[in-house]
Amino acid sequence: MTTRRELILAAAGTALGVPALAATAAPILRKVPYSGEAVPVIGLGTSRTFDVDPASPAFQPLVGVMEEFFAGGGRLIDSSPMYGRAEGVTGALLGKTRRQGAAVVATKVWTDGRDAGIEQMNMSFARLGVTRMDLMQVHNLKDWRTHLPVLREWKAAGKIRYLGITTSFAPQYADFAAVMRAEQLDFVQLNYSIGEREAEKVLLPLARDRGIAVLVNRPFMRAELFRRVAGRTLPGWARDIGCESWGQAMLKWIVAHPVVTCVIPASAKAANMRDNMRAGFGELPDEALRARIAADVG
Repeated sequence: MTTRRELILAAAGTALGVPALAATAAPILRKVPYSGEAVPVIGLGTSRTFDVDPASPAFQPLVGVMEEFFAGGGRLIDSSPMYGRAEGVTGALLGKTRRQGAAVVATKVWTDGRDAGIEQMNMSFARLGVTRMDLMQVHNLKDWRTHLPVLREWKAAGKIRYLGITTSFAPQYADFAAVMRAEQLDFVQLNYSIGEREAEKVLLPLARDRGIAVLVNRPFMRAELFRRVAGRTLPGWARDIGCESWGQAMLKWIVAHPVVTCVIPASAKAANMRDNMRAGFGELPDEALRARIAADVG
């Protein structure tokens, strides 16, 4: 099976040896509607990839991932108690790379009940090594009626900066939209990609109308989109928007939607992380090119 790294090398030749663009160019930024804070459009997800034993050999490559993320202009990192050891690993990596102050740290509450939620969130603070959380989200709407009032209390007290809700599957969209309409939210997180476009129908327009920032998960459909393009040469249109790989084209396709604030691909390899970060620079496709990219990926 063709790997992500092989696709990158085939498309870009020596691109992996190119210095990080952050040294010579500015990343594309989007503003959080609630505050006006600008964040780079490429962030970092930690689902699956950061669920490792910090004492194992699998931890050291993640140091390179974190270094490439910040070298490429990244800031926003998203995690969850649902992701096993990912929060603790993220905190350890931020400490090891001395980047605690540079990161916009987001995580989630994923349990039932007020007391259990408070206990879990306090544990997340400790694991991630922060005294104030930038963004706390209710994961997949789990007991959201209980947790959102607590998040508002914590925001008013200065313990968190932003609050939101998340989803990663279309069958939950109707309930998700109802919460977006009924509640005052700073962020929503949802799945959106060339292969999963349902969010275009209701959720993205609703976020625009309600002034809600949007984080995007599952940008590659857990590598399904790479399987679709395996063995295929990157088309000529890629040069028009500075893309050196299929992955960059897929990410730029997402970022080109004006409502998207930040997309959070996960990676366990520094080379892939560097490739992802390069999608946050340069030109974005217009609607005609977005249509062509979607058709070519399939």
